Amino acid sequence: MTVPTADPSPTRRRYRLAVDIGGTFVDAIAYHDQTGEMIVRKSPTTPGTPADGVMAATSATGVPLEEASIYTHGTTLGLNAILERKGSVTGIITNKGFRDIFEIARGDLPRPSMYDFQYQRPRLLVQRRHTVGVGGRIDHLGQEVEPLDEEAVIEAGRLLTEQGVEAVAVCFLHSYANTDHEETARHLLNQAFPDLMVSVSVDLVREYHEYERTSTAVADAYIRPILGHYLSDLEDRLRRDGFDGSFLIMRSAGGAMTSEIARISPLLTVFSGPAGGIAGTISLGEATGRSSLISFDVGGTSLDSCVIVDGVPTEVYEAEIENLPIRIPVFDIRTIGAGGGSIAWMDKGLLRVGPQSAGAVPGPICYGRGNTEPTVTDAALCLGYLAEDEFLGGEMSLDQAAARQGVAEKLAQPLDMSTEEAAAAVFDVLLARTVGAIREITVERGLDPREFSLVAFGGAGPMLAPLLAREMELPEVVIPVAPAVFSAWGMLMSDLEYDLGQTVLTMLDHAALAHLETVFKQLESDADQVLAAQAVPPENRRLIRRLDLRYNGQEHTLSVDLAANDTPQTVSDRFHRQHKDRYGHRLEEQVQILTARVRAVGKGHKPSLTNLNRPPAGSKGLAGSRVGERDAFDFAERRMRRFPIHERDRLAPETEVKGPAIIREPTCITIIHGDQAALSDQLGNLVIT
Repeated sequence: MTVPTADPSPTRRRYRLAVDIGGTFVDAIAYHDQTGEMIVRKSPTTPGTPADGVMAATSATGVPLEEASIYTHGTTLGLNAILERKGSVTGIITNKGFRDIFEIARGDLPRPSMYDFQYQRPRLLVQRRHTVGVGGRIDHLGQEVEPLDEEAVIEAGRLLTEQGVEAVAVCFLHSYANTDHEETARHLLNQAFPDLMVSVSVDLVREYHEYERTSTAVADAYIRPILGHYLSDLEDRLRRDGFDGSFLIMRSAGGAMTSEIARISPLLTVFSGPAGGIAGTISLGEATGRSSLISFDVGGTSLDSCVIVDGVPTEVYEAEIENLPIRIPVFDIRTIGAGGGSIAWMDKGLLRVGPQSAGAVPGPICYGRGNTEPTVTDAALCLGYLAEDEFLGGEMSLDQAAARQGVAEKLAQPLDMSTEEAAAAVFDVLLARTVGAIREITVERGLDPREFSLVAFGGAGPMLAPLLAREMELPEVVIPVAPAVFSAWGMLMSDLEYDLGQTVLTMLDHAALAHLETVFKQLESDADQVLAAQAVPPENRRLIRRLDLRYNGQEHTLSVDLAANDTPQTVSDRFHRQHKDRYGHRLEEQVQILTARVRAVGKGHKPSLTNLNRPPAGSKGLAGSRVGERDAFDFAERRMRRFPIHERDRLAPETEVKGPAIIREPTCITIIHGDQAALSDQLGNLVIT
């Protein structure tokens, strides 16, 4: 399977497709390479059979699959399987005498539950009876202390398969220093039990901390069968419908990978949906000259946000899923359960919003599918932001009367408010939660959010972002073209990427850098093989060296890029500056190297953002874009007012729309309050100030 650097057959493969699964809708975008035409479609998510929703959204674009060169996909299937405990029956093979590593974990409570005497630990992904220890030992220097008991490995595999285990995680002590035992165990298990899925920790993370390596391997094994079957089924269906281009899967830290790599390392996909939006935000910043950005992605189920400083998103090399540590590179995203489908409910006289969501099924009350609990979407309908006959470009009707009744009975009456006041209160509560999430990634890290542009997208992002800007005094909100499918667009802007790392644990000095040259060459060789396996031409391969550094005695690290001819002094100076920028201070301590990393990048041909956002031929001035008006709630005056309605695709460049106003497009709406104004820039973005 290849990743073309140019359209291989301009007359035949004219389109690029990207499809992103959300909690409520599947977003699809088709981009024409020659004309810059963009087709945007949404279809309801189908939780029971997710591939059906993906194929429905793909089909809705109307693009013949034989004319598509690339199909990029973002999915949260693996993440949902972990959250809902719907993965495979998983086992663990580890060192004899250490079978309780996964169950004991770190022995501490999650920070939010430190004083919760009723705290219940989430059900573990692996039952203790499915954990087996085998003989064999490697020390911390990578020397073999005891040979691996190969017969015990095969016997462990037999025992686990007889107990119904479908996938097994292999993690041995100190395997980051010597991978031989884990690789041998994998070979033995694959030979003896070909139907057993095997995940080895060193394929995912060659770093110390045996519990975190184990939990990472367990999570990978847990979702490997379900994600493997899903990707195989989806790719087969695409191929049957005529697609013969590159099938790519989005990674959690940005970039994409071929479906073959995704099936080998499924854990790298768990946060792939939000990553697409961040990739799109970076591209938008490059095209508009903005380097300080906050991505603001609000869909039907959740709100995801990430800070981008100097054009670079904040990254971390460990994430948590329900307190389960996952050692993979990810964007540092803050997520809260707040979106268009979030349920508003009363809690002992207090109004709360989320984290429960009505999801795609049954959806908000106004969908008319049996739900009786009011949601943010129902509140928006009560406030006049949405209209019964305009949702999804008129393809889906909403029941305004049912939404008003639900808000009135469930919220307004208990709060002794009018229906509109209660609906506005829903937005107030949602806004308060959102401000807290944004403050976590800005103010609490020494960053002033008033120095950042807020890039809002997702189905509900353009509706909520102007409110957030008013509350936090942000200088501007940027609404990109087709914001409802912007995460899918970001996937089209992604290169192939892969990360490798190895723990080294030494002080930063000349001897350490000299020794690291050997480590880096091996990592680069492995990384180059990964790119070669994905058919990336040598001239399009780029390898980036990084070091995870910390002050001696610290636990957490910062990742610093290495440049050619770096010395210990230049590396430490870069670390000191980064530490001061991040935490506001620096220490007079020695700098320690924890991990050497290599990021492999396979550069690919990307659509032009300028072509994508060029104004449509039918663009008109302000008067020509106005298509009507209706009553809606203006938070600038806290009352219902008459809002002019403008069609976004009729706004010419440099057209200003003063609030209050509603700017609508087929898949979402932007709300401009009375003390705000929106300007359509030369690329078609809306800039709200």
